[in-house]
Amino acid sequence: MARRGDVLELAVLGLLQDSPMHGYELRKRLNAMLGSFRAFSYGTLYPCLKMLLEKGWIRESDGERAKERPAHALSGRRGRIVYQLTAEGKERFASLLAGSGSAAWEDEQFDVHFAFFSRTDAQTRLKILEGRRTRMQERLEKAHEAAHRTRERRDRYTLELQRHAEESMEREVRWLDDLIDSERRRADEPRSGSRRTRPSESTREGDS
Repeated sequence: MARRGDVLELAVLGLLQDSPMHGYELRKRLNAMLGSFRAFSYGTLYPCLKMLLEKGWIRESDGERAKERPAHALSGRRGRIVYQLTAEGKERFASLLAGSGSAAWEDEQFDVHFAFFSRTDAQTRLKILEGRRTRMQERLEKAHEAAHRTRERRDRYTLELQRHAEESMEREVRWLDDLIDSERRRADEPRSGSRRTRPSESTREGDS
């Protein structure tokens, strides 16, 4: 099971890969990108930023980017500090993105990995999607078994709630199936950079 701090580390490094940001903007972007991951407080974000600073993966700056920020975002000492990714931070982010183990299949970790799929290599994307599908299928089977065992002891509202949960898992499994099929088709396609010899070119080469 992934710790929330691990998930936040990946998300912060990924957002700072795009551009330097201060704490206010980081928190806003995190909550917008990971709404299902629940809102972040500054009490959660700043300890993470402190750890990343100590590791040397980000650095602080009071440079020009801070002067460009909206006035309401720059109130207070913390609002003026801009956080930037270091070279070591970029390496750390790439290393985290390459992880495709079972932790990447869990709810919060999967959401963050998926948010950065455009920067993840195709093989890793497919492994994470397949792992997530396996995990959701296991949950769905357990939910079906539990529903069958306890159906007679539950009232109509509890049964409806259970049905809603099962339908949600079924929708995610179908969604994952579509994504996996798409990734596999893309992997089977010939590389766009490969150059195919046209008949006319072969003819010209043979005539020369």
